[in-house]
Amino acid sequence: MNRIAALVGKDLADLRRHPGLFWPAGLTAAIALVLPFVVAIVIPRLTGDRLSDSSDFRIAVEMFVNQSGARALDPEGAIQAWILQQFLPLLVLAPVAGSMAIAAASVVGEKQARTLEPLLATPITTFELLAAKVLAALLPSIAMTIVCFSCYVGLAAAVAQPGVFWVLLGSRSLAVAFVLGPLAALAALQLAVCVSSRTNDARSAQQIGALVILPLGGVLVAQLTGSFTLTVPVTLSIAAGLLLFDALLMWIGIVLFDRESILTRWK
Repeated sequence: MNRIAALVGKDLADLRRHPGLFWPAGLTAAIALVLPFVVAIVIPRLTGDRLSDSSDFRIAVEMFVNQSGARALDPEGAIQAWILQQFLPLLVLAPVAGSMAIAAASVVGEKQARTLEPLLATPITTFELLAAKVLAALLPSIAMTIVCFSCYVGLAAAVAQPGVFWVLLGSRSLAVAFVLGPLAALAALQLAVCVSSRTNDARSAQQIGALVILPLGGVLVAQLTGSFTLTVPVTLSIAAGLLLFDALLMWIGIVLFDRESILTRWK
């Protein structure tokens, strides 16, 4: 455990010297934060048309107001809360993007700096090495999730109808942000780590890790079209599947991080 903590501390110190790794995630976070509020609040205020006057949202309102926490909202507030909840999967993409960049750069950076070989020659086990690399990428992504979600709720409290931000603090939103999000980030970064052990190009690893983004994008589109809803049971079911997938990726990662192959073949 001490060896894992020491390696995590080393990787986090390296991250502080390379803040540019966070730029893609920061841009994704900015878009994820701004876009829902533009749709739910800015455009209606600029046009002078209330969302509750649109027939397109009436069915959504009728379904949404029956949820706990939304019954006290007026029709306009209910639509705003519904839109902000539908866009929550987009907010999850920021930590996913950040974890991919960090994980890929960590392994590939070690190889390019010729520091991976001495590390593999130490008594550290493959599991300890992989766990440290995963934790060093996952911890910043969890921190980013907390920051992004706090900003999301804070913006809702500042500019949306009264009570909308309370809906975003409900179990459904928390499950998406703090269960589905970290597990998706864990899957993406483990894919990036696995590919990084077989390439010297961090971009290749990030592109493979981006495969996790495609299902999240599909969930977002399905929610916005009304054909799918991330309820708490559905979110937890997806999370359970991701947990099994993460465990499988950990096993694959241990196999791919065979010391002999990396030291002699994959330079």
